[in-house]
Amino acid sequence: MGNWQLEVFRMALYVSFPVSLFYFFNQPEFFEGWMMEKRAKLFPPQDPRAKDLIEAYIEKSELRKEKEMLEAFNSKG
Repeated sequence: MGNWQLEVFRMALYVSFPVSLFYFFNQPEFFEGWMMEKRAKLFPPQDPRAKDLIEAYIEKSELRKEKEMLEAFNSKG
């Protein structure tokens, strides 16, 4: 068994180790480059043509649904 100095050292190590890791890994400079690279891969810049195609499809779908609803309404009346 150790004396009280060894116990104080161990307790200081147990407390300081997670605190120092928390401090080190929460520095933005540490992971900023990595994060920007991952963000660029996961969320690539949108193509304006793709956005136009999606909007055109949505509009076409809404018009088709509205036309079907009008036909169903007119057939009941």
